[in-house]
Amino acid sequence: MAEPIRVKSLDPTLRDEVAGLLKGYDFSNCLTCGMCTAGCKYSDLIEDQDPRKFIRKVALGMREELASDPFTWNCNMCERCTVECPMGVNIAAITRAFRGKTPVPPGHLQIIADDHIRTGNQMAVEQIDYDETLEWLEEELQKELNDPTYKIPIDVPDADFMFGFNAREVKHYPNELQTILHVFAAAKANYTLSSKRWDATNICLFTGKNDEFQEITRPLFEEVERLNAKELIVTECGHAFRSCKMFQRSFWKGKQFPVRHIVEKYAEWIKEDRLKLDKTKNPLPVTLHDPCNTVRKEGVYEPQRYVIKNVVMDYREMNPEGKYNICCGAGGGALAVAATRAQRMAKAKPKVDQLVATGAKIGCIPCHNCIDQFNDMNKFYKLGMKMHHLSTLIENALVSEPSEPTTES
Repeated sequence: MAEPIRVKSLDPTLRDEVAGLLKGYDFSNCLTCGMCTAGCKYSDLIEDQDPRKFIRKVALGMREELASDPFTWNCNMCERCTVECPMGVNIAAITRAFRGKTPVPPGHLQIIADDHIRTGNQMAVEQIDYDETLEWLEEELQKELNDPTYKIPIDVPDADFMFGFNAREVKHYPNELQTILHVFAAAKANYTLSSKRWDATNICLFTGKNDEFQEITRPLFEEVERLNAKELIVTECGHAFRSCKMFQRSFWKGKQFPVRHIVEKYAEWIKEDRLKLDKTKNPLPVTLHDPCNTVRKEGVYEPQRYVIKNVVMDYREMNPEGKYNICCGAGGGALAVAATRAQRMAKAKPKVDQLVATGAKIGCIPCHNCIDQFNDMNKFYKLGMKMHHLSTLIENALVSEPSEPTTES
């Protein structure tokens, strides 16, 4: 039996403070039924992972106890508990609001935020390194496409979309950015990158510090406005996509434009027959992970399934999936806190069981944060699988158009 809540002192003003951050949230909505704890896949795996206890502590104003409650940073903010709540209480939002009151977040979370504010991206990539990476990728794509005239569009006005991506695609995984740009070229996309602000991520989605959250994402939106792009397309990164959608809903007062996930664009291009694909190029069985920020929170569910069924021969759905899918165990900023690795691997076990049950050889993971966790769990649990972004599977399935014949003199 769980230990009872021990009250040292109650401070009702705490409840009002948190409610104020959530635009007047009413704590009386909580029925104390415990369905949130039943819905949390980690409440029986990890000590101090009880969402019902946490929300009751906030509601009762147990400021002192909450200051040392591990739940605040153990929670992955995946909203699986909210799916089960009969009143729709968003415990992840309450957790985020309370995190925002923490002076110094754990691990590297604040360092990442500070770097992003200072340099314009979370990996502190300097302008010269960004420029040189794009120049190198341009040369590689010229060879790959057999087109010496190919250019990466940068600061092109009036494009159909500006592409916002993850700084890791520049610093650590440029091959993944190359893959995406290859698909863009195959679709003959009218797009642009920004020379100034291009990182769509925002670690303050997890720290709860809204002033810094706005300071990080606002310049990205200002670039879309400056370049007069018709929409912002965000890379395969759940927290980047969620950050941009949340910023637009809550803070952006400038020109309005659609913010969409890259999988939505891919699905659109396939329906328009702009991507020539041969699914036999991906013959191995593939399963698909639903990132919490993309699917459960923002409702992007069908496009990635439409795409994957057009690019692989053997697609195997996980159970459960969609909004009921199980978090990978690394959300909420856990990857930026090295001390959580053992906990992350323990939390990965339900997802590992899902993967194994499908019999798939490849996991399609349309999220940077999630794929790092999947690669870790793949090694830790010796699954022997391959983990890919959806962009990689699309590139694998591309059918090259025949080259123009050349006439030798």
